[in-house]
Amino acid sequence: MPEIVKDIKIENKLGIHARPAARFVQLSSRFSSDIILKRGEEEVNGKSIMGVLMLAAPQGSTVKVIARGVDAETAMEEIEALIKSKFGED
Repeated sequence: MPEIVKDIKIENKLGIHARPAARFVQLSSRFSSDIILKRGEEEVNGKSIMGVLMLAAPQGSTVKVIARGVDAETAMEEIEALIKSKFGED
């Protein structure tokens, strides 16, 4: 089963708050792959709104995104694009 791991910097002004977390979960849920989000020692399910919010990733922090499954490559491309677009904010 393919696994892709990338470190991505959070650049939007307010970090991952409610709206970006909802967009992240909505996008992640479209894929059959497992999506894991890590910050430091904290690891959460990228398809769980509560998990993503509890990660509390502010602007300037780096998160590790892990996509594991048959559509991992496509999932990672789209997730990376969402984060780098600052979740459509700013």
